[in-house]
Amino acid sequence: MGKRKTERANAMKEARKSQYMAVLRNDPSSPRKMRLVADMVRGLEVNKALELLKYSNKEASRRVEKLVLSAIANWQEKNEGARVEESHLYIKEIFVDQSRTLKRLRPAPQGRAYRIRKRSNHVTVILDSLMLPQNETEEVETENANTK
Repeated sequence: MGKRKTERANAMKEARKSQYMAVLRNDPSSPRKMRLVADMVRGLEVNKALELLKYSNKEASRRVEKLVLSAIANWQEKNEGARVEESHLYIKEIFVDQSRTLKRLRPAPQGRAYRIRKRSNHVTVILDSLMLPQNETEEVETENANTK
């Protein structure tokens, strides 16, 4: 490998160390249905997103909920001793890509066959921490103290 490729690969590895993500591969639901759920939680705080997913009627929301919990676990692995509630984690990016499509045949009238396409997808969740400046953190703490 050339020097530029090596440097680029090392830079990408360093960037990945500060990124908290989880990936779901080959999920057997269609990407179109999964994108509805992904759009529902994009940009939300993690706790609010988990609540939305927990009470959603869609079957894809159960899988996305597990994926978000996995991303939180990955965040905790890299940030030992930090609490999720204090870090203000939010879903920075969530995207759904199409995976392989299984092609099946269904019998049709007069000896013909209809093609059935069973689609699947890949889902990627990237979390980020919303770091508040020190003076805003103090304001939040004083507001919490005043409400009690």
